[in-house]
Amino acid sequence: MSPVTLDTRAATDLSTNYNALENYEGKYRFAPIEESQVSRAMIKRYFHVMYERAVSDVVIVGAGSAGLSCAWQLADMHPEMKITIIEASVSPGGGAWLGGQLMSPMIIRKPADGFLRQLGIEYEDEGAFVVVKHAALFTSTLLSQVLAKPNVVLFNATAVEDLIIQEDFRGEQRVAGVVANWTLVALNHDTQSCMDPSTITAPIIISATGHDGPMGAFSAKRLVSAGLKKELGNMRGLDMSRAEPAIVNNTREVVPGLIFAGMELSEHDGSNRMGPTFGAMIASGIKAAHVASNIFKSSKIARGKVVG
Repeated sequence: MSPVTLDTRAATDLSTNYNALENYEGKYRFAPIEESQVSRAMIKRYFHVMYERAVSDVVIVGAGSAGLSCAWQLADMHPEMKITIIEASVSPGGGAWLGGQLMSPMIIRKPADGFLRQLGIEYEDEGAFVVVKHAALFTSTLLSQVLAKPNVVLFNATAVEDLIIQEDFRGEQRVAGVVANWTLVALNHDTQSCMDPSTITAPIIISATGHDGPMGAFSAKRLVSAGLKKELGNMRGLDMSRAEPAIVNNTREVVPGLIFAGMELSEHDGSNRMGPTFGAMIASGIKAAHVASNIFKSSKIARGKVVG
């Protein structure tokens, strides 16, 4: 058997310039590299993006099913918009990698199945709902399509530690950005000396951090401690029939500059949880994108702030 080689112009150039060879008969050779090149390639790109996104058009907090659906829809509607996603976990996707009780199928009630067709994801039709064979198929497809959009940036392993709250041009309190830190730093403030964060300014913040948990419902809880809301409604017990329409229909701007999507709304409003069915997460994210679009188009924005 003859050696397997990559027969393309790019490979020829590599072989010519770097002595690289794609060969699976024991002669595979990589192009040479130095450790400093790897570090510099990452640092240059990461901090260039961090610098450029210090002022964004929209910040989405939380890259679960609602946050990613929102990012996909908003980027599709506004390719000119700088959309920055912040996710506390190393692995985006939230709870959408599995269905209920660690089982793999994902249940999506109609009419949210239309989003699956937009993404090109196959499913089984069960009448009133559809079933994706593995939740990871949905989440990986959605995540890859979101990240492929040129106007979307994702900072994972990054936590939102606070909200920027400022007086706007009308003299009202407005959420005007987020305070961010690397998650490993945020988790160790009690074990180290002061480790200050950085900030991202944006006229619209969409919070989709899920229901209460280690970092869930962050923005909802911060509204209370910041004095912008008296108390939380707290999530009610499971009722799929009531929960899903409540989450979608109540997706909105809860205070100036801050939109809630997904299960964070259940903690804010005191609505039911729906358990292992994901249609409301998709539809709430899509609705949040439309709410953000309307705010963006109706506002005068300068240097990342609403000024009229």
